[in-house]
Amino acid sequence: MYRSLFSLLLASSLLALRLDAAAPAPRADSAPPPGLRISETERAELEKGAAQLGREMEALRAQTRGTPEERLLPDVMIYHKAVDWALRYNEFFRSNETALARTLLKQGLERARSLGEGKAPWLTATGLVVRGYLSKIDGSVQPYGLVVPAGFASDAKKKLRLDVWLHGRDNHLSELKFIGDRQRTYGEFTPPDTIVLHPYGRYCNAFKFAGETDVFEALEHAKKNYPIDEQRLAIRGFSMGGAGCWHLAAHHPAVWAGAAPGAGFAETAIYTRALSREPKPASWEQSLWHLYDATDYAVNLFNLPTIAYSGELDKQKQAADVMAAALQREGLTLEHIIGPKVEHKYEPGAKRELARRFDEWMGRGRDALPAKIRFTTWTLRYNRAAWFTVDGLERHWQRARVDGELNGDRTIRLNTSGVTALTLGPLPERAASAERIRINGQEVSGRPMRSGGIWTASFEQQPDGKWSSRLGNEDSSLRKQPGLQGPIDDAFTDRFLMVRPTGKPLNEALGNWAENELDYATNQWRAQFRGDATVKDDTAVTDADIDAANLILWGDPQSNQLLRRILSKLPLKWDVGSVSIGSSSGAADKLAPMMIFPNPLNPKRYVVLNSGFTFAEFGPDSNAQQTPKLPDFALVDVSVPRERRLKQGVFAAGFFDERWTLASGASAR
Repeated sequence: MYRSLFSLLLASSLLALRLDAAAPAPRADSAPPPGLRISETERAELEKGAAQLGREMEALRAQTRGTPEERLLPDVMIYHKAVDWALRYNEFFRSNETALARTLLKQGLERARSLGEGKAPWLTATGLVVRGYLSKIDGSVQPYGLVVPAGFASDAKKKLRLDVWLHGRDNHLSELKFIGDRQRTYGEFTPPDTIVLHPYGRYCNAFKFAGETDVFEALEHAKKNYPIDEQRLAIRGFSMGGAGCWHLAAHHPAVWAGAAPGAGFAETAIYTRALSREPKPASWEQSLWHLYDATDYAVNLFNLPTIAYSGELDKQKQAADVMAAALQREGLTLEHIIGPKVEHKYEPGAKRELARRFDEWMGRGRDALPAKIRFTTWTLRYNRAAWFTVDGLERHWQRARVDGELNGDRTIRLNTSGVTALTLGPLPERAASAERIRINGQEVSGRPMRSGGIWTASFEQQPDGKWSSRLGNEDSSLRKQPGLQGPIDDAFTDRFLMVRPTGKPLNEALGNWAENELDYATNQWRAQFRGDATVKDDTAVTDADIDAANLILWGDPQSNQLLRRILSKLPLKWDVGSVSIGSSSGAADKLAPMMIFPNPLNPKRYVVLNSGFTFAEFGPDSNAQQTPKLPDFALVDVSVPRERRLKQGVFAAGFFDERWTLASGASAR
């Protein structure tokens, strides 16, 4: 299965690199901004070199198909993409980057020729190493950097600590510049006997959305290729990387042994002053701040050693201050090192102290089985604690909590609020008994699944508030569940397919609007998330596509045959005269639906109507503005220009309830 998926992704990625994709010229305020004009002589030389490397890659693909070396092709492809995209999309931002492009083409050819000889010397290299992988999201090749300690050369089996370091904001951070940086500088911290992983994060999104997926895909790729100690993983970063660190630490507390955020931001409302301006963000947008605001998840740091750094004069000290306040409300204290008399940088003495204390923590490693857990979430997208997962919520975007305790007598005690289903485990029999569980004071008998002294057991809350055991497949009805809970932007954190309509639209205005929105969505995905979105005609979509991908359907029930096929199973009415969701309706030549819903043809995947990621216009702005702008569904006015849509063009919008129904109704604008 992995081999076939890898081959499919490889084929699509190589095809994307061959296509002469056209993209509109970027505006001066776009992300990335327009680059420098290079001479025709330099362009011709680089295009010739990129074409040569492209031919080498095609030959390698044929030569290595079905062999272990095939999986190493992305380590070559990253060099080609870096130069090809800089040429194709005018992304040379400094005069010395043409020389850098020549260097990367040379390095790409060296790797290609080594691989053609059955060699891959970079696999055992130490120091600065750049690797690549194919992303499950869109099949694109994505780079990441490593600092590999010298000891790896002498003992390639010794388990090593790994620190993930998240980079700061740089609107000029093309793949070309990123790879150049990762082959030039070791970064802020290089602890001894530690691999440091530098994710690209798909450019500059504060390691959210597909940028978050990139962190974990790069980490998994590194684990397959290097001896990583799972109990000594750290998350670190500064500035935008500090914001990403706050986010990934608070939302994934069971992954890391330590967190060290520097500067950045930790929430939306205060940092952006969004509530001090008119018009204020819509109610659904404010609800969706709970997706990423680390302050809302602060208690999850209960078992995660976290040490923050701020410059004394840095405005971004605000991030640590608001996190300290959020932790204090939970009775917890934040470790906070402040660099005296400096602004947005590490002060040398404070940096040494931070490194010393953090290394002490990391030497102890992660407690994989903590006796006590305090956990909170607002969405099933973030539902994992050390030894339990939350499987159901009373209501999304309201706080849910679970406090858990493993007692010395092997009894498990849980206190919950806002939670309707959960799973315990995997847990070892020696530490906890599946027959001694109390939830909210009620003794519950489990039906554990056992294997090799490890067990898991699932439970759900009944309408009367009592808890009972359940099997994972007992409830086949439609409900929000982890990875299938919305909002619209969630569909773009996993594999997706854009489906283009080929039929005649219901009306000319809607047809033109859908065509323009599709073009904009694919161009913005490439620019801001650094991949070519796969686009297929509605007539070409296969059962395999439906099984493997979230489908992003464009057009209307007349122009898009897949949309027509599933319309009767969506909470939507749409014909030549009108379109309606719940009690909100309007003329079909005036309004269009944007929505997310479990795909009726494959309820394990999403279907999205007429929307790419919803915050594309905010790419050049503060990363704190890169939050979902629409909920589960919306009716939008197709006559309102995109740049005014959020303020003037949303006719109605809202969330589906936990059963994906409209019981709570639409929120009229």
